[in-house]
Amino acid sequence: MPLSSRLTPLSEQNTTAEQQRVLAEIQSGPRGNLDGPFLAWIHSPALADHAQRLGAFCRYGTRLELRLTELAILTTAAWWRSQAEWQIHEPIARQTGLPDQVIEALRQGRVPVFATPEEACVHAIGVALYDTRRVPEELYQQGVALFGEAGMVELIGVYGYYSLVAMTLNAFAVDRGGDAPLPFAE
Repeated sequence: MPLSSRLTPLSEQNTTAEQQRVLAEIQSGPRGNLDGPFLAWIHSPALADHAQRLGAFCRYGTRLELRLTELAILTTAAWWRSQAEWQIHEPIARQTGLPDQVIEALRQGRVPVFATPEEACVHAIGVALYDTRRVPEELYQQGVALFGEAGMVELIGVYGYYSLVAMTLNAFAVDRGGDAPLPFAE
């Protein structure tokens, strides 16, 4: 899909060698494309370089099941009402096994009925972070019991990284184009 944003479009004629290096690294990595925030971040190649490495870890390298990572990403996209983030990750979430009714409840801003305690905990942690900017002790202990301390650190990293993604996509009006209706009312 053709991406657009409010930033100056880049081409071979107006990109620096550093931008081209980072673009090549992103495209040769596990993502294989510039979908999402990279269209904006590449205007600052140092930010793009660091952010894409963190993003690759948060998406592909944590000890969390991919289904749980995608749940955290959709929870974030729904909270930020990030059209592009949702459009990118909704099909991925389905592929990882997140049920349609969970996805639709998230999109509508409702608390889904979850099949596992891990799913419920991941969502509750995200909601707590976004609503209160804290994780209550009991919920924290539940997360540690389910994911371990390192898993909790990684989960919070996923939430933080994808908040950065959502803010970037929203601030720079990144649009994926296409005919599909937007997931959230503008």
